[in-house]
Amino acid sequence: MGLIIKSNIRPRVKELDKENAISSVADEFEIALERKVEDMLDEAIKRAKANGRRTLQARDL
Repeated sequence: MGLIIKSNIRPRVKELDKENAISSVADEFEIALERKVEDMLDEAIKRAKANGRRTLQARDL
């Protein structure tokens, strides 16, 4: 399942890069970002379960 949409990455980087220091985004960046998000979700799920909750909340991140 893909959480990260490749076409959204480059425009967002341009928005966040106020100094225009980044001119491009490598293709493998999408894969690495996807893995990082999946890891964050796994940890959030563990935290919610450890606290006896069935609802993920922002504080689980």
